[in-house]
Amino acid sequence: MSWLEKLLPPKITHTDPTERRSVPEGLWIKCPSCEAVLYKTDLEKNQNVCPHCSHHHRIGARARLNAFMDAEGRYEIGQEVLPVDALKFKDSRKYPERLKEALETTGETDALVVIGGAVQGISLVAACFEFDFMGGSMGSVVGERFVRGVEEAIAQKVPFVCFTATGGARMQEGLLSLMQMAKTNAALTRLAKKDLPYISVLTDPTMGGVSAGFAFVGDVVIAEPKALIGFAGPRVIENTVRVKLPEGFQRAEFLITKGAVDFICDRRELRATVASCLAMLQRQSADAVVAD
Repeated sequence: MSWLEKLLPPKITHTDPTERRSVPEGLWIKCPSCEAVLYKTDLEKNQNVCPHCSHHHRIGARARLNAFMDAEGRYEIGQEVLPVDALKFKDSRKYPERLKEALETTGETDALVVIGGAVQGISLVAACFEFDFMGGSMGSVVGERFVRGVEEAIAQKVPFVCFTATGGARMQEGLLSLMQMAKTNAALTRLAKKDLPYISVLTDPTMGGVSAGFAFVGDVVIAEPKALIGFAGPRVIENTVRVKLPEGFQRAEFLITKGAVDFICDRRELRATVASCLAMLQRQSADAVVAD
């Protein structure tokens, strides 16, 4: 018996290291803003917003839509549209390999989910980017699903809402991805001609061809707190112009001072806020018809 064993109280027993239970991975999450350690389940119940500092963690497309839309009467639009490797593109890996990995990671077939349904009883069509699918990049499928969502909104005479979380156009589809900028904006023009509202909700991050396209053309443009929003990234801009960028550059709070967004809204209040905006826009449209 060693001297340490002699000092230990008799009721203390040794545990075999092989029998020790490990804490399951992913059970706790450290907030990158306040560094609080958060229980994952509690964080998800709070719509992935830190209860201590209100930092908005990134959230998946379906989780966001589930929290935003009424549970009854939902139906998906455009899920049958799937990506193809039209250019036979290969960088460090083949495009189909990246698509397969993204599918296994997210369970989605592409980076945009479009759902028809309602918010607080107001019928609408909502589209949401899945950032974990190749950085939420916009390729041909994203453009086609977006347009089908807009066309469904026109057919049903309901508003259209889009949540952006994207790095921009998808390089693996080259010019085909850039063409989606014109395609999606043309669809929104048809929506506007029918006097149907379009609300754009900018989340972290909203960059590249999406920010240069349909992200900023909404009747109402809402941003989540501290969301990174812009075209090129801050580091790229600094390296190009050789100038120190202002504090908070390209964050939602910076953009609202420049008039680029209408207002910033906490995710937990977004459902009620969007419903109020839609009701206001619909009243304005009805008043305009009466005036004519």
